[in-house]
Amino acid sequence: MYHHDPRVPWVYFKIMSAFFERTTFNMCIAGDETHWMLRRKTIMNESRVRHLYSLGRALTRKGIFLQDTNQKTRMQSISALVETTKEDSTGFTTFSNDGNEIRRRFLEFFALRGHIVLPGSSLVPNDPTVLLTIAGMLQFKPVFLGQVPRQVPRATTSQKCLRTNDVENVGRTARHHTFFEMLGNFSFGDYFKQDAIRWAWELAIDEFKLPVERVWVSVFEDDDEAMKIWRDEIGMPEERIKRMGKDDNFWASGPTGPCGPCSEMYYDFHPEEGTVTADLGDDSRFLEFYNLVFMQFNRKDDGSLELLKQKNIDTGLGLERMARILQNVPNNYETDLIFPIIRCAAKLAGVNYEAADDRSKRLLKVIGDHSRAVVYLISDGVSPSNLGRGYIVRRLIRRVVRMGRLLGIRGDGKGNLEGTFLPTLAKVAVGMSTEIDPDVKHNASRIYQELHGEELKFVQTLERGEKLLEQLLEEAVASEKGTSKPSLAGKGVFMLYDTYGYPIELTEEVAAERGVSIDLEGFEAEMEGQRKQSQAAHNVVKLSLGGAAAELSTMIPETEFLGYTALESDSFVSALLCKGVSILEAHAGDEVEVVLDRTPFYAESGGQIGDRGLLVTGGNTQGEVSSILQVLDVQKAGGSLFLHKSVVQQGKVAIGMKVKALVETTLRKSVQNHHTATHLLQAALKRVLGSEVSQAGSLVAFDRLRFDFNFSRPMTDMEIAQVENFINEWISLAVPLDWQIMPLLEAKKAGAIAMFGEKYGERVRVVNVPGISLELCGGTHVNNTSEIRGFKVISEQGIASGIRRIEAVAGSAYIDYVNARDNIVKQLISTLKVKADDLPSRITGLLEETRLAKSEAANLRAEVACAKVEALADSALIVGPANARVLSTSLGDVDPESLKLAAEHMLKLLGDPAAIILGSCTRGDKVSFVAAFSQKVVEHGLQAGNFVSKIARLCGGGGGGRPNFAQAGGKHPEKLTDALDQARDELKNALLHCSE
Repeated sequence: MYHHDPRVPWVYFKIMSAFFERTTFNMCIAGDETHWMLRRKTIMNESRVRHLYSLGRALTRKGIFLQDTNQKTRMQSISALVETTKEDSTGFTTFSNDGNEIRRRFLEFFALRGHIVLPGSSLVPNDPTVLLTIAGMLQFKPVFLGQVPRQVPRATTSQKCLRTNDVENVGRTARHHTFFEMLGNFSFGDYFKQDAIRWAWELAIDEFKLPVERVWVSVFEDDDEAMKIWRDEIGMPEERIKRMGKDDNFWASGPTGPCGPCSEMYYDFHPEEGTVTADLGDDSRFLEFYNLVFMQFNRKDDGSLELLKQKNIDTGLGLERMARILQNVPNNYETDLIFPIIRCAAKLAGVNYEAADDRSKRLLKVIGDHSRAVVYLISDGVSPSNLGRGYIVRRLIRRVVRMGRLLGIRGDGKGNLEGTFLPTLAKVAVGMSTEIDPDVKHNASRIYQELHGEELKFVQTLERGEKLLEQLLEEAVASEKGTSKPSLAGKGVFMLYDTYGYPIELTEEVAAERGVSIDLEGFEAEMEGQRKQSQAAHNVVKLSLGGAAAELSTMIPETEFLGYTALESDSFVSALLCKGVSILEAHAGDEVEVVLDRTPFYAESGGQIGDRGLLVTGGNTQGEVSSILQVLDVQKAGGSLFLHKSVVQQGKVAIGMKVKALVETTLRKSVQNHHTATHLLQAALKRVLGSEVSQAGSLVAFDRLRFDFNFSRPMTDMEIAQVENFINEWISLAVPLDWQIMPLLEAKKAGAIAMFGEKYGERVRVVNVPGISLELCGGTHVNNTSEIRGFKVISEQGIASGIRRIEAVAGSAYIDYVNARDNIVKQLISTLKVKADDLPSRITGLLEETRLAKSEAANLRAEVACAKVEALADSALIVGPANARVLSTSLGDVDPESLKLAAEHMLKLLGDPAAIILGSCTRGDKVSFVAAFSQKVVEHGLQAGNFVSKIARLCGGGGGGRPNFAQAGGKHPEKLTDALDQARDELKNALLHCSE
């Protein structure tokens, strides 16, 4: 059976049907989804089948599509086209080996073997255990866990993946990547080892034409069944089958849960080296390209293994690796999947890749890999930031910029030093994206904008790193002792690398020019610490719910949700949990999670918080007290069970008990108002700011809504007003809402917008505000926009680079907000004794009066500070033959700005040469320092920034500044006097031999 996927042109199968009439090839149509069922009673000549496939590809590439008229005419047209096409001498049209072709051939191979071709999922997974989609099987995790029933018995996909645990190896090895595509075929309790191994062999040998003598396989050391299939049924020579241990060939989801042995296929680049000493771990000789996981066991808490009732197959074939093999290039980077980006980067850098040295090639490979990764991440809604996924994007972007600068790329690489080069590389990646992810081209303008802004910011950071490097070099030279060569500490070098993105190679070069070495061992120690932290976050897909929830998901039916049409129901208690443990009953005062067979309570998802309310029983005639449970929140477990987080307020609750579930109607109405208002908000933003605006997160609560969206700048007051006007106009029109369940592909064709971070099945719920909004949404909504009553934006702000956040209120929260603001205005009118219309001018006047008063006070404080320091002028030390003046003293309770002005004033009074250190302590615990050095003092080798920084450290602080003027702070006022005394002594000694 074949489920149509847009990446697999239907014309292939139309052509096949014309020639399979004798083999009982049946077609049935359900809605917009076409399913093909092939029952072969005779076998067509293989070359003929391949020829027909090639014809379909050729027609599709030329834009020739056969429209569905009547079947007789269609088949005659197909037959005529086929008869005019000649086969080549091999019996079929030759397949190309480009990445897109390899992907199509893989999917078609398994489609013909009954697999449903399913679309890949976003790089942002609907899974809290991982930050990013790191494996092809991730979207099927709930099926493997048994949390949701299988929709199909077998499937095949092409999945975007991203891993960063080996980011330092990118460009250094032939095979490591961050972004990669995993082609997979999956069985959910359908076929198992024999078919999985047979098809893997047929794909590699018959489809991709790999030389038999170059293919090796590995099996788990105890998996005699897989060994027998490879050796006896496939005919693989035993000397090319390696038994390997659990570290290499046994897959586990975690300490407990599904697990099983693996079998891997390898390509041998040097078969001439023989089989005796072959080591599959030798990357220079072998490349693993296909991994077959036989998920057949469940590991229990005691470590023992039991056979799964439903055995599964999870496989992955690396597209980049297969492309490397079939395209016969030395590494994955030089395939057509990445090399166009590398070629573009080389052109910007003025480098000939083929003639470049190893270092330049490595830098270009990193640029090619990372540029591709960030394009797909940003397209999937991840913007650069300092947290989570956003930090991964930022880190990869910064690595690209660093590598580009090391190659000599400045600005846009085309002469504009104020420009950026990342968007140029991104355009190449976007142009290659159509068959991987068509949405990338739709998001292109946002991708370019994000990259441009992030690159400009990072270039500024690099420039700050250059200043820090200069400071570290000066300190290293100043601290040189005897004949030892000055050295930069590894911690400082790592800070430059990690915080400022300053390349280690560039640090080495600059330091060498100044005669300074760097502590590479210390740097590597810091790097190793970071690696361990990174690896601790791991890149493992955990198939584990944990505790009683995992067991419940397999033991009781899923909860039936009634909340779209009902706010109360009669239900039965299916299960009870207390602190993660399954219990039989709970009593007054207990906190418990209640699972019902059916419920009107909405469980938190899609940004909408869970309902609140009550679970009650009526008691009985024997005097049993009725039970009351307050529902505080509702969450989903395993995607199908609703956990009502409750407190037993009265009586008891037990499994099997009948309860009346009552949703708090006021709160439900408030959340519905905000949820529908969120849909209206997204529609209004697209109209005001442009259709490229897309959601980046949301919260739908009882008292407000929060909406995050991709946009590069703050909204203007006029734009916010326009958005509010649109929404309130739609509310006043009293537009009725409707919703329906439809196939996902049909919904997308209709233009329905998907909610950020949500995962959808084959059939989806579509909420329609006719003429205004059409979104995929499982949340609850009003029946008519007039129920919302009103809408008001209460804040708009940036939360990350390229991400803005709007908070707003609707419904009763809108009324409360307006009333509260009205009360504030009335209070101001009363206090200021003015009319409402005069409030702005009156408040502006008060602010101006306050500003002038503050300015006058600051001037008075500065005058007092200058007077204080003038009185101390005679106490300045006269040092050396040049009569240098040295003053180091405290001015008491003086603010930093006044201290600065006093130091500048004193420097003018004392003349040149002079060195002044002033200190003060304000608010009891805040220490301030100012250092002011005249020109001759600076020429003598003293620098105010370095000097005051060292003195401030005595008070537990730090600071810095220019050679002639600097400021610092501290937090130990009790050490202020000692610090100033030491400053005086050091200045005196340093200036003792200062010449005229």
